[in-house]
Amino acid sequence: MLAISKKGLRMPESPIRKLVPYAEQAVEKGVKVYQLNIGQPDLPTPKVVLDAVRNIDLKILEYSHSAGFLDYRQALARYYRNNGVEISTSDLIVTTGGSEALSFTMGTIADEGDEIIIPEPFYANYNGFSTAYGVKVVPVTSHLEYNFALPPIEDFESLITEKTRAILICNPGNPTGYLYTREELEKLKDLVIKHDLYLIADEVYREFTYDDQNHISILEFEELEEHAIVIDSVSKRYSMCGARIGCLISRNKEVIHTAMKFAQARLSPPTIEQIAAKAAMDTPSSYFKEVATEYNKRRNVLVNGLNAIEGVECPMPKGAFYCVAKLPVDNADAFARWMLAEFSHEGATVMVAPAEGFYASPNKGLQYVRLAYVLEVEVLEKCLIILEKALQAYPGKL
Repeated sequence: MLAISKKGLRMPESPIRKLVPYAEQAVEKGVKVYQLNIGQPDLPTPKVVLDAVRNIDLKILEYSHSAGFLDYRQALARYYRNNGVEISTSDLIVTTGGSEALSFTMGTIADEGDEIIIPEPFYANYNGFSTAYGVKVVPVTSHLEYNFALPPIEDFESLITEKTRAILICNPGNPTGYLYTREELEKLKDLVIKHDLYLIADEVYREFTYDDQNHISILEFEELEEHAIVIDSVSKRYSMCGARIGCLISRNKEVIHTAMKFAQARLSPPTIEQIAAKAAMDTPSSYFKEVATEYNKRRNVLVNGLNAIEGVECPMPKGAFYCVAKLPVDNADAFARWMLAEFSHEGATVMVAPAEGFYASPNKGLQYVRLAYVLEVEVLEKCLIILEKALQAYPGKL
C-alpha cells in the first residue's frame, strides 16, 4: 500500500468545516441549516470593491512582485498610518490570506521541533499550520469563567524552554471574541523582551470592537521593533473572505528578508484579488461604524439569548464576531453532529463549531461550541429557539 506521510496523518481536521457532510445531508433531506459555525459575514462587500473587479481592464493577467503590487503596499502603509502605526512598504509582504502570512511566519522563525506558546482556545488552523511546519504548539489555557482573559503571565513564563521561539495571540480573539487590554499586552511585551522571543499577533478583527473599547496593536510598542510580527487580512474587514488577501508585517528586517524567500517560492499573491483589496482601501470609515453597530446588535441578541437558555454559559465578547458557549451536554461534538443528522425544529437546524478543536490540550472544551454572529438578528433569534429546543430534546443533556 502506498504510504501517507506521518505529518499528513497528524494534520487535524477543521472543527469549523468537518461537519459539512452532515450539513449537506440535512439539506438533501429538506432541512434548512443555519450556519453559525463559520465566520462568513452576510454583510455586503463594499461596492467600490465589486466595481473594481467588474471594471478590470487588463490585457495580461500577470504576476505581481512577490511582496505584492507596490501601489497596494503603499495603500496598506497609509491604512496602518491612519490607525496610528507607522510602517513602510518594506515592512510588509502581501500574502494569499492571513493563513499564508502565518505559514510564512512559522517557516521564518521556527525549525522542526521548536515551540510556540499560544493561549487556548485559539483559531483552530494554528494547529494545522504548526503541524505542516513541524512546530510544537505549547498551550496555556484561558478560562470561560474569566471571560477568556489572558492567563497569568507566570503561566507563560513557566512554559518557556530553550525551544521556545514565540508567543502567538489573536486580538481580538477567534474563537472567544476576547479583546486584550493594554496592561495585558504590556505584560507580554516585557516577557518576550526578557526572553528574546517573537510576539506574533493575529489582528484581522481589529475593526470590530464593542462597548467603547479600542483595539491596541503590538506595533504600537516601540520596544517591540525587533520582536513584533503582525498577521492581517482583508477577509473579515471588508466582508470579502473569498479574496484571500492578507499580509505579514514586521519592522524586523531579517524576518521580512527571510519571509520573502517563502514568498518568492510561491511566486506572487493573486493579481485580481490585490486589485480588489486596493480598491477596498477607499471604503469610507462610515462603513466600519455601520458594520460594528450591526455586529454589536447581533452580539447582544445571541449572547444574551444563549445565557437565557437553561444551563448555557457564554461570556460577553468585546471584539470580533464570535463567542464560545458552554452547553449542558456530555459532548459538544456529538451534540453538533446530532443537531445536523437527527434534529430539526420547524424544518430547520443550526450548525455550530465544536470547540474541542480550538484547543491543543487533550480533553479541553468538550462541552464548548463556537458560534459566529454573522447572520441577521431575525435569523439569530430563530437559531436561539432551535438551540433551546435541541438542548431540551438531546439524549446526552446533563
